[in-house]
Amino acid sequence: MIQDLKNIKVKDLKINANAAQPDPVKDPLQSLNRPIYSFNDMLDRNFLRPVAVQYKEKTPEDVRGSYRQFRKNLGEPWNAVNQLIQGRPGRAAKTLGRFTINTLTTLGLADPASRLGLPTEEENFGVTLGYYGVPSGPFLMLPFFGPSTLRDGFGLAVDAQARPQKYVMDDQDGLYWSSNMLQAVDTRAQYLDLDQTLQGDQYAMIRDLYLQRKAFQIAEKKGDSADVSFIDDDLEDTPDENQNP
Repeated sequence: MIQDLKNIKVKDLKINANAAQPDPVKDPLQSLNRPIYSFNDMLDRNFLRPVAVQYKEKTPEDVRGSYRQFRKNLGEPWNAVNQLIQGRPGRAAKTLGRFTINTLTTLGLADPASRLGLPTEEENFGVTLGYYGVPSGPFLMLPFFGPSTLRDGFGLAVDAQARPQKYVMDDQDGLYWSSNMLQAVDTRAQYLDLDQTLQGDQYAMIRDLYLQRKAFQIAEKKGDSADVSFIDDDLEDTPDENQNP
């Protein structure tokens, strides 16, 4: 549910001016979204979080890191495709270079390409649509998947068809869904510390953080990140204690 809250630290918890619009404007489907959030939260509290806690305690950090990097490396070709669609062939070439170096040297289990000046830049089709000015549409809370928008929900469906895992495991449904479940547990384990940060109306905070991150991500690719305005909220003075591992 919190996969799209990556790279957020407590000191960064400011609300984007767009995310701070009145609820009827940014979240007209709130009466539907909140029950879905409650359902997701129930699954998280009773299943995903307990499993993630055990996974983090029992699985060595090096193993978790290698697994995470392996999955990230599998996504690099799709990142490059999105970058080409965005009209950024130079960035796409760097991404393919990353994929080649990491695959040939470590089978994707490590990231020597970053040390060679080729950092990753994660993409998805929803961001690509936003890059070309497609409006986000209303905020959506999707069952199991968590925060999204109408645009990003469509992008998620495209991403699901484009990821190589779908075709590598085409005739192995059990392995495919087990792989997705492991990814969900690993992602949840990375952000256990956020549980102490998300206080009060967690639905509203997750919604606003999601909208903020997406707006910044798209603006950054356009070179307009300095133009994304923020307004402070009460979290600005919160001590920066809980950071992502």
